[in-house]
Parts: sequence; structure tokens; C-alpha cells
Amino acid sequence: QVQVVESGGGLVQAGGSLRLSCAASGSIRAITAVGWYRQSPGEQRELVATMRSDGSPNYADSVKGRFTISRDNAKKPVYLQMNTLQPEDTAVYYCNVQGVRSDYRTFDSWGQGTQVTVSS
Repeated sequence: QVQVVESGGGLVQAGGSLRLSCAASGSIRAITAVGWYRQSPGEQRELVATMRSDGSPNYADSVKGRFTISRDNAKKPVYLQMNTLQPEDTAVYYCNVQGVRSDYRTFDSWGQGTQVTVSS
């Protein structure tokens, strides 16, 4: 079983910054992709940023130039640095981790989410 835990959410004023962290634990052989998604009330969950195992990032157009996904190495948490936050960034942010378990089965795990609220 793979567990994913996010942290770092909170309340910030417009123009401010937050950094989210995501840690995966369990019997993990390899992580092939990580990503951040968000969901606002009444809206569908949407992609924010993803990173493949080769380190190549992908961003939603709405966050390009403001958000940065990063990961020090395969054993470290995944971060989402969010700068110049706007009220429309308010949402629950979820971390997704995909990979291979020690028993060679693939996994696709989600965290419980962390609330980000940006006040105007």
C-alpha cells in the first residue's frame, strides 16, 4: 500500500506565496510520475502541474510562470511552489503519485488534499 500525504496549505493574501509538499510512503520500487491537481467547490478536479520521472514538468496555462513543481530526487517529497497567488487559485490541492510497488504492481495514489485559500 502506498500512502500520499500533502502539507503546506493555508490562507494567504493575493500576491503572496505558499509551498506545498507531498510525501509518498510504503513499498515503492519506483515513482514514474507525480502531479498536483486542484478542485474548487462545484468544479471538476483539474491538473495544475505534473512531472515525469525524467524531471520534465508540465503546467496548466493558468499557473505557468507562477507555479513551479520540483523534486530533489526519487526519495524526496514533491513540492509545488506557488507565487503571485490569486483568489482564483483557491481550491483543495491534491497530490498524485504513480509508480511501481515492491511487488511490481503499479500504483496510482492520491493524498487527502490540502486547502489553499487566497484572499483578495
